[in-house]
Amino acid sequence: MTISISSAFDSGNIRLLSVNDMPAAVRATLEIVRDNQSDFYQWFHFRVAGVAGRDVELAITNCGSSAYPDGWKGYKARYSEDRENWLLADTDYANGTLTIRLSPDSNAVWVAYFAPYSMERHHDLIAWAACQPGVVHRELGVTLDGQPLDLLTLGDGPKQVWLYARQHPGESMAEWWMEGALERLTDEEDAVARLLRQKATFHIVPNMNPDGSRRGHLRTNAAGVNLNREWHEPLMERSPEVFLVRAAMEESGVDFAMDVHGDEAIPAVFLAGFEGIPSITDRQLGLFHRYRDTLAVRTPDFQTKRGYPIAGEGKANLSMSTNQLAERFGAVAMTLEMPFKDNDDLPDADYGWSPARSMQLGKDCLAVLAEMIDEI
Repeated sequence: MTISISSAFDSGNIRLLSVNDMPAAVRATLEIVRDNQSDFYQWFHFRVAGVAGRDVELAITNCGSSAYPDGWKGYKARYSEDRENWLLADTDYANGTLTIRLSPDSNAVWVAYFAPYSMERHHDLIAWAACQPGVVHRELGVTLDGQPLDLLTLGDGPKQVWLYARQHPGESMAEWWMEGALERLTDEEDAVARLLRQKATFHIVPNMNPDGSRRGHLRTNAAGVNLNREWHEPLMERSPEVFLVRAAMEESGVDFAMDVHGDEAIPAVFLAGFEGIPSITDRQLGLFHRYRDTLAVRTPDFQTKRGYPIAGEGKANLSMSTNQLAERFGAVAMTLEMPFKDNDDLPDADYGWSPARSMQLGKDCLAVLAEMIDEI
């Protein structure tokens, strides 16, 4: 059969350079396409067809100059024949080239940087959640590509909790986390959810960057803008996503905020805080440390030894959401990072870090919040 390599679908990204099509094996040379109007690239997602029963070698040759080249060492690509189960592929990296080897049973196989979370699934999530008792859906506005920006609100309590994900669209594990969190929060028989909904009002943006998600971007929106560098002065002309969400935050106030991400290089789950903001208080910092340390006790998938460097006094970057919200609202704000690689402290040889683990972590994070919601 004729070999076909395609990325002409939701979140697709790859460029085919050449194919060596042999009877028993296929070797293709590929490269990742840059985000629109940006130098960022690292996300890939494509389909290979016509390969049942053959050995497939896929060489992505421009990885050495990608956004985070340190992320390739020890990394394994994900592949799926049913688009439901995403397994670790035989992968190695050398001299700027990521080589992925597969032996699919099916005629078509999908390959991705991480298990994708499509815009179609996003709309299914919004539709499902909006039908749950007590959940209110609101469209904050539209993006530069004309897609809706969705906000879900639930709970009756005075504490204002904001959860938002996928400022960087290629970090698809973040929306899997959101799906898990929403499953728990909407479960009327879950004691943690009942307590949280009594004590707090939740404002949830499952996908901050629909345009980048659909376009197959790693880090930016339709205009090539990194949304997590826009929170000090967002503009509708270049970052409507941040402008609209921040305006909604001004309406409600913010007591607790979690910005959900994925990290390319560090093979662990960790939190980054707001150390270094000008108005930091001992109360804010103490609550952040308590949340971080309690989460480490509650789930072995989370740890505190590895993470980002801590900003010095007065050195926090206020264009980033966690720092901006902690400074602007006095909130207990944090950035949650999950790995594209496996979690080295608790590896899974078949799936690595996965959608299922991301969803479970979302549920675990809510349980920790329930323990301290009165103090936030």
